Amino acid sequence: MTPRDGKALRAVVLAALILGLIAPIAIGLAQTTRAAFGVMPVLGAITPGLDPWRDLFAIPGLWTSVRMTLWTGLASTLLSLMLAIGFCAVANDRMSHSAAARWLTPFLAAPHAAMAIGLAFVLAPSGWIARLLSPLIGWDRPPDLAIVNDPWGIALILGLMIKEVPFLLLVMLSALTQVPLRQHMAAGRMLGYGRGLVWMKIIAPQVWPLIRLPVMVVLAYAMSTVDMGLILGPSNPPVLAVLLTRLFFDPDVAQILPASSGAILQGLLVALAFLVLRLGEVVCRRVGLWWLRSGGRGSTAEPLLRVATVGVLGLFALGTLAMLSLLVWSLAWRWPWPAPLPQSWSLKPWTSPGAGWGNALGNTLLLAGASTAVSLAMAIAWLEGEDRAQRGRAGWAEALIYLPLLVPQIAFLYGLNVLFLRIGISGGHMAVIWAQALFVFPYVMITLSDPWRALDPRLTRAAASLGAGPWRRLFAVKLPVLLMPILTAAAIGIAVSVAQYLPTLFMGAGRVATLTTEAVTLSSGSDRRVTGVYASLQAGLPLAAYAIAFLIPALLHRNRDALKGASA
Repeated sequence: MTPRDGKALRAVVLAALILGLIAPIAIGLAQTTRAAFGVMPVLGAITPGLDPWRDLFAIPGLWTSVRMTLWTGLASTLLSLMLAIGFCAVANDRMSHSAAARWLTPFLAAPHAAMAIGLAFVLAPSGWIARLLSPLIGWDRPPDLAIVNDPWGIALILGLMIKEVPFLLLVMLSALTQVPLRQHMAAGRMLGYGRGLVWMKIIAPQVWPLIRLPVMVVLAYAMSTVDMGLILGPSNPPVLAVLLTRLFFDPDVAQILPASSGAILQGLLVALAFLVLRLGEVVCRRVGLWWLRSGGRGSTAEPLLRVATVGVLGLFALGTLAMLSLLVWSLAWRWPWPAPLPQSWSLKPWTSPGAGWGNALGNTLLLAGASTAVSLAMAIAWLEGEDRAQRGRAGWAEALIYLPLLVPQIAFLYGLNVLFLRIGISGGHMAVIWAQALFVFPYVMITLSDPWRALDPRLTRAAASLGAGPWRRLFAVKLPVLLMPILTAAAIGIAVSVAQYLPTLFMGAGRVATLTTEAVTLSSGSDRRVTGVYASLQAGLPLAAYAIAFLIPALLHRNRDALKGASA
């Protein structure tokens, strides 16, 4: 094997990524931009102009939607980051990264839409919390309170935080392995600083550069979510991404032009939020330097750490209730107010012909399996090319991987659908698989890259000394040793695919029904039982994938401990 072989493999993978990942996003943005400025020949619009922007700005409630988008996105991200930092400061020395990953798996695996539906079941005026409080407060009927779809976006912020905090915790715990945490903590405590001040003055500034990109991904999603915005966000006017989705699917096709202008506006808002994040970083750095130079010891930050810990545990409890409520509602038959549990149970919502979840389940499995398989193959080929070329991680490659997660989906998916229409694949499974892979691949690559690069090179050198070629070393050494990380990456890919709502909606043209699209549609209906069935299946698939990812290595290596004991 020579570095030239690795360069050739990397070139092939890079070409596939550019053609399959970057080019679709760029073409989608270009098509959306053309329509945003009035160029859409199929509608007879061939002269560029600002009319779509004028139509957009004339929409009632637009600026309320813009303000709500900025408020919910920035507030949920900032609060999630603060809670994650505070919780890590308290619990980082009590759990390993692997233990935290297993503990956080249910919250990471649950799709956003399923979590939002469950949270709506819990927070609704007739939901679990109101039922539990009714004997204490004396409610004889559900309270007349706008808790879900409230005009302040509190329910949406809460739902986003339930999903964001576990992700940020996992990212932060991983980043802490690259920081000499114990030495810093010991030195700070010897100087008289409390745990909280050590974290705020010494550790957090070192961790931030390592988690900046994941925080930006969280912020971009929070500002452009459609499924959670539909289920939990304000109804009229909604957040901007929901408003634009309605415009894109309006029966009046002329609304596509102002919708495209709004999609560009959505991208500009996310860019503005990134700028605010960057300015906040600069301000915090300068204030932090002044704070460090001014000295000051004590444990003044300890109460904040306790508040953060309670907040994180409260979010986990609320998320657990939300996921349990899906299963309970799917099995409930008669559940009068204010009973905390159903009076009678039934499997009828699962078995009745009207449920119709079989087709949606089949489509979901097909899309998840195909998009994850393609993404996993590309990630392995990319990392193997790095090894053969004897080159490490490049900064531009990391930016390339994160790009689909930083650009709002609404900003380019319509334009990408135009491209798929021209090549004749729109509205079919192939288009949806391609669109989902745009978002599955980054997560698979990010999950697999660190374990792959941490593999002991002496294993492959020993195999090479025995005459094994590069492909045999890959299939006989690397892949078996990395089975657990590969299966974990595949489970994450399946979870990401199952959660995709907007790519499936756009590229499937309403003809590819999945558990997610059906659950979001049913969430606005009156039958919570059927909604619970779809949302339970949607949440159960990723959990099953994670369970398989943990069980297969355990079964294959079940005799390892016995062999170790015998050899000892």
